Amino acid sequence: MAKKKTTTKKKTASKKVSLKPSKQNTIILGSLLILFSMALFFSFVSFYFTWQDDQSLLTEFSDRNEEAKNLLNKFGASVSHFFVYKGFGIATLIFTILLCITGLYLFLNLDKKGLLRKWIWGLIFMVWISIALGFAAETHPLLGGLVGYEMNDFLKDYTGAIGVVLILLFGLVLILVRLFNFTPDSIIQFFSRKGKTTSKKEKDANTTESKASTDVIEVKEDEAPVVIDTYTHKKDIPSIEKEEVKDDFEVNVPVEEETEDSLSMEVEKIVEEKEETDNIADKLVEDFGEFDPTLELGNYKFPTIELLDPHGVTGGITINQEELEENKNKIVETLKNYKIGISQIKATIGPTVTLYEIVPEAGIRISKIKNLEDDIALSLAALGIRIIAPIPGKGTIGIEVPNKNATIVSMRSVIASSKFQKAEMQLPIAFGKTISNETFVVDLAKMPHLLMAGATGQGKSVGLNAVLTSLLYKKHPAEVKFILVDPKKVELSIYNKIERHFLAKLPDSEEAIITDNAKVINTLNSLCIEMDNRYELLKTAMVRNLKEYNAKFKARKLNPNDGHKYLPYIVLVIDEFADLIMTAGKEVETPIARLAQLARAIGIHLIIATQRPSVNVITGIIKANFPARIAFRVTSKIDSRTILDAQGADQLIGRGDMLYTQGNDVTRIQCAFVDTPEVDKITEYIGSQRAYPNAHELPEYSGEESGTSIDYEIADRDAMFRDAAEVIVTAQQGSASLIQRKLKLGYNRAGRIVDQLEAAGIVGPFEGSKARQVLVPDLLALDQLLSNEGSK
Repeated sequence: MAKKKTTTKKKTASKKVSLKPSKQNTIILGSLLILFSMALFFSFVSFYFTWQDDQSLLTEFSDRNEEAKNLLNKFGASVSHFFVYKGFGIATLIFTILLCITGLYLFLNLDKKGLLRKWIWGLIFMVWISIALGFAAETHPLLGGLVGYEMNDFLKDYTGAIGVVLILLFGLVLILVRLFNFTPDSIIQFFSRKGKTTSKKEKDANTTESKASTDVIEVKEDEAPVVIDTYTHKKDIPSIEKEEVKDDFEVNVPVEEETEDSLSMEVEKIVEEKEETDNIADKLVEDFGEFDPTLELGNYKFPTIELLDPHGVTGGITINQEELEENKNKIVETLKNYKIGISQIKATIGPTVTLYEIVPEAGIRISKIKNLEDDIALSLAALGIRIIAPIPGKGTIGIEVPNKNATIVSMRSVIASSKFQKAEMQLPIAFGKTISNETFVVDLAKMPHLLMAGATGQGKSVGLNAVLTSLLYKKHPAEVKFILVDPKKVELSIYNKIERHFLAKLPDSEEAIITDNAKVINTLNSLCIEMDNRYELLKTAMVRNLKEYNAKFKARKLNPNDGHKYLPYIVLVIDEFADLIMTAGKEVETPIARLAQLARAIGIHLIIATQRPSVNVITGIIKANFPARIAFRVTSKIDSRTILDAQGADQLIGRGDMLYTQGNDVTRIQCAFVDTPEVDKITEYIGSQRAYPNAHELPEYSGEESGTSIDYEIADRDAMFRDAAEVIVTAQQGSASLIQRKLKLGYNRAGRIVDQLEAAGIVGPFEGSKARQVLVPDLLALDQLLSNEGSK
């Protein structure tokens, strides 16, 4: 292991010292094209001033004694004659620009995605200019070149002068629309803005002129105001009493039109800014491609299928015809003993359970068959008989009977299935196989949270490993991060090797896998802060969920300078939830309930496992926000109802046999088996590759104490104390997270400011999960309180 890492570092160091020959050749070729384009440019420009003097030298190119007037001598004269005179005229300068751009792309090693498009449209534009100049200046062939002259002559012979004009206009529209994103709306907006600017200037001129041409004469106490219009030379004497003139005289300036103009201008400005932002984003995508979050670990290799064991399963399910016939006869005979006739029966063979579907004769009540569950189990001498009456979506009744020889469902067979490999899901999870032997794949992002429960040794830990293995095989380290909580301290420790690839933890935390219950509380609260921060980013980006946000960020429509960044999915896995509830209670339940209610849209998903599914562990708040649930075998019907709100989990056969529901139908699945050595090989494979410098860091969180007895001196207060006080009083909500979000502070500093606010009497004492009470009603009272403190 150590040798592999040393080798990798040496290779990396060698790459930094020397360039590959291919890259060296690219730089050399790029510089050559840049210099060659400059030579052509000077030759072409010089040609228009020296072509007459150099005309006679074109046939004497090999004579070294002759000297041309062109800036690049005979070479410049010959090349210019070919490209400008025999070619495209002035438009040939576009060719030099394209050549220079190509050289820059090669020299600077830029992404060449948009280069071909520049050449295509540049050459089209060059041909159009050549033809247009050939048409406009027929007597000066140097302007359009021989190509423009001949093309113009050819088109005139078939379409006439008007036809050439129309063709040129169509070419101009094509170039403007495709190359410069021209639209008719942009023309209308341009002229409308010009018109509004002109009308506003006229209005201002008229206002100034009217003010200059109107005089107001002062009024004595016993006279009414007299307004003299200098245009008509008439006196307008209002019939107002002198008391009204002195006390009630008002001048109302109508501002409706100007307000409307400014509003429309503001709207147009916003639209223009948005269009400009979109155009910049499109340009960036065109030049550099979409943002790739996996680029930092661009050489990351996904785990190979060979790391998983087949567990002795080489083919499909073995069909025991004798067992099928025997079970069918016993089911028919048992029902016949209770005078229940069957018109049809068929079997569907699964890896561990066979489903017998029966169609009872007309007039038979379904409840009568349902009540015979124990009698059928007795006659078949089998454990785990489950009757589904009726099967949802079918007109049949199902009787599930365990196979005598169960087939192991290996994780390898599930991962290798086309259903998993071709799954277009955000967070695909392959649980195992159904009774019909189909691979069962679901999307964790749509669940959005998962509750797992079952008695000891029935497959919960294997189920968690199956979930994590599915995501490791499908997602890049940049796309998903795990927070692993393991109170048992031994179940999830195997994932320590991928800490810097896939795990997330609190800042300054030594271990990425959390085993201490006190750290669990801090981690959950930190995750709540992360959730709030992500919602702020979604709000400013004007999107509704993480998928839309990341798509917008990849399209370079969000500015990283504004705090935007690519956000990975975060999956919180808690292996034994009952232990946390026993030791921490509400301190754990409250943040988990908050995350379960709100975290779906911003890509934070919870997976909680417990072996004691009692109502004081899986409370109503948790159940309401965990629609997706998995039940392994439990000991009683009450536990089954606690998990699934239905019976059946008490009749499972164990060893990975499980029931899955997402709020509607219940599906029986044989969980895929992945052994500890397999997980060890996967984590070893990932951990040996180049990783991020550190594990993904969660926001800093420091738990608030139950109040503070410290009396802070005014001089010791934080520099942001006054700003924080104004934020708290304005919002009437005393919490450190609010200060952190509004003032962009770390959580430790925000917590200290809250303590200072309590000491100053601005907020009340700590009240558990609730926000502190704000004791100051408004900003005026705050100013008075702080000024009184300063005068003491």
